[in-house]
Amino acid sequence: MNTTQEHLLISDIKDDIVILKKGGGALILQVSAVNFGLLSGREQMAIIFTFAQMINSLSFSIQIVIHSERLNISSYLTLLDKAKSLQTNELLSKLITNYRQFIQTTIKENEVLDKKFYVVVPLFSLELGLTASKEALQQKIKTVLLPRRDQIKKQLARVGLKADQLTNEELVKVFYNIYNGPFEENITLNSLNEGKIEVSLKAPEKPTAPPPPALITHPSFGSQPGPAPQSTAAPPPQVVQQSKNHPFVVEELE
Repeated sequence: MNTTQEHLLISDIKDDIVILKKGGGALILQVSAVNFGLLSGREQMAIIFTFAQMINSLSFSIQIVIHSERLNISSYLTLLDKAKSLQTNELLSKLITNYRQFIQTTIKENEVLDKKFYVVVPLFSLELGLTASKEALQQKIKTVLLPRRDQIKKQLARVGLKADQLTNEELVKVFYNIYNGPFEENITLNSLNEGKIEVSLKAPEKPTAPPPPALITHPSFGSQPGPAPQSTAAPPPQVVQQSKNHPFVVEELE
């Protein structure tokens, strides 16, 4: 019975290196991105000149791969649903629902892509020659590819790019994603299970009633009948408001 692995060029993945069926090998570097359009003209020319120097300095072949895939947010939506189920505040639960609908609509209406950049350093069987055993072949591939990896990482650092070699697990995920579709992301929900997300809202404080107006005495009209009883509390402090543009001082009448 024929299987998919019979049509692949990969024989094995060991020590973060891809072993090919034809006797060669390759290692893959994941490279960070730079927003070239936001740079000034001088910075753009500097990057182009440095990248051209890197390409001309290589004595071996490389491959530049750009892998684009549709952004998968199923795990993030599951995280929002979990947060909503643990939410006890009705207002926050409604806000989470609206935010989830906004994210889902944005991804559905707009084609949001996740792009990843790789530099592949291959090693062909003609460069290796004859080897005594499979272990010796793998050791020879590793001996030749590691100095080339260090050279490319140093040259990319001059351009302002960071390159990291993919590990065995990351290589399996990349090839699984290419041949079988996007890899399902796993986001742990332990932080949400530890306790509920609650927000305590304090009731608004009632405004205190203003003090009764003091009895105002005028020399021409006299005092009003039935003066207000004397309060045992300390008299309120006088509030003095002085204007920078007005010479008068306004004081509160007692």
